Amino acid sequence: MDSQPITLHQRRGSIRSDGRRDKVRVADVHGRFTKWRKRAFLALIVIYAAAPMVRVGGKPLIFLDILNRRFFLFGRTFNAQDAYLIFFLLAGGVLAIFLVTSLLGRLWCGWACPQTVFLEGVFRPIERWLEGSKHEQVRLAKQPMNMRKLRILATKHAMYLVAALVVSHIFISYFVSLEQLREWVFVSPREHWTAFVWMAAITGALYFDFAWFREQTCLVLCPYGRLQSALTDEDTVVIGYDAVRGEPRGSVNTPGAGDCVDCFRCVEVCPTAIDIREGLQMECIGCAACIDACDDVMARIGRPLGLVRYDSLTGLAGGKTRMGRAKIYLYAAILAVLAGTGIVFAYQRKPFEATLIRQTGAPYVLEDGAYRNQYFVHIVNKTPQRSTFEIRAVLPEGATAILPIPSVELDSLTDQRVPVIVSMPADAYEEAGDREDGSGNGSDDDTGYDADDNDGTFDVVVETRDRSTGLIVTSQLQFIGP
Repeated sequence: MDSQPITLHQRRGSIRSDGRRDKVRVADVHGRFTKWRKRAFLALIVIYAAAPMVRVGGKPLIFLDILNRRFFLFGRTFNAQDAYLIFFLLAGGVLAIFLVTSLLGRLWCGWACPQTVFLEGVFRPIERWLEGSKHEQVRLAKQPMNMRKLRILATKHAMYLVAALVVSHIFISYFVSLEQLREWVFVSPREHWTAFVWMAAITGALYFDFAWFREQTCLVLCPYGRLQSALTDEDTVVIGYDAVRGEPRGSVNTPGAGDCVDCFRCVEVCPTAIDIREGLQMECIGCAACIDACDDVMARIGRPLGLVRYDSLTGLAGGKTRMGRAKIYLYAAILAVLAGTGIVFAYQRKPFEATLIRQTGAPYVLEDGAYRNQYFVHIVNKTPQRSTFEIRAVLPEGATAILPIPSVELDSLTDQRVPVIVSMPADAYEEAGDREDGSGNGSDDDTGYDADDNDGTFDVVVETRDRSTGLIVTSQLQFIGP
């Protein structure tokens, strides 16, 4: 069959030509994609609720304690010094979305975006349970206010508010410990105003979004839909209408008509109220509801399924889709480099930090015939458990170290500065400088001595050892004299 012109602009979505909004009431739909989306929503909601509650190694699976600058992710412990790893996480996430969008269109929006998950998995089911199907909702909206309508609306919005409260409290538990959150729930807000204001603001935003704004978040606020034109091409798999097969539209018994019977069922189930038959549109979130709706109609009238389906624009026009394209390879290569680099950095990350720092004040003092330098070893325990660290100084012959605290025990993600005092007899220091002047070479033997030009300076090497794992972190600074 030759390609037929498509009838356009039979529906204008949720926004009228004058800019006013029509409330979108979505008809219920059943089918294979709807079934799998419900399962995906349930799994994602369970993961969202369980992540701050499930314990791995005594710590939450995900806990971002911004106030104390400590972070627990999947059994690993991080602090502010590991913030550079966020770059790989965020950049990798963005590249992954670019790659998936270039391959499969707005799969994220329709199947995993929190806006879709909570709207279709929590709030819209509440509405259908209380108000009924789309046509029953329309009839209820047209009725004058009475006790039944008031009761239904009050119950619906009360349940919306409770759902928003639950979602907001779970969200806050990602940043505040569950124990602290439970305590706050049962005490006066006056004792934790900041957290209470955050909770109220998040709850209010969720209630406003899911009770009223809904699809406008996707159409007006979210920039992702507008990136489609830059990320997709003729070979991107999207949800589309087979115009070659479907046009011209007509009833079942219309001679010469295509397979589309113009029932508008695909529009009735669309959460953004667009007509998928008008082609790829910014408002389409890729939810596949129109596929299930159209397949149901085709099955009823005995015609092949797939009039609306997942396919590329090339495939819908009768061509062959190319999954491998230059930009797909480019995105995949950059993502692989980011992932590989991030893994290397994460693997090289040490479970504790030990940094030798010179104390403030004079760089050295001369006392009792010896030059003295004073340092701190700043130890940060980045492990998830309490650990003991042993400190040892490696010095050249003649130098001595005083370690007032040779070992220190630190809780997880705590730190301490341990003093280290290094002395060198003045005559030995000056002799080392004389040897340097005479030979032109600094000593570089297994004692750790490393003289610089024309003086007796050397490296003070401090080894910090984790008693439980045996891991040693070495840090060093120069010993300074006159």
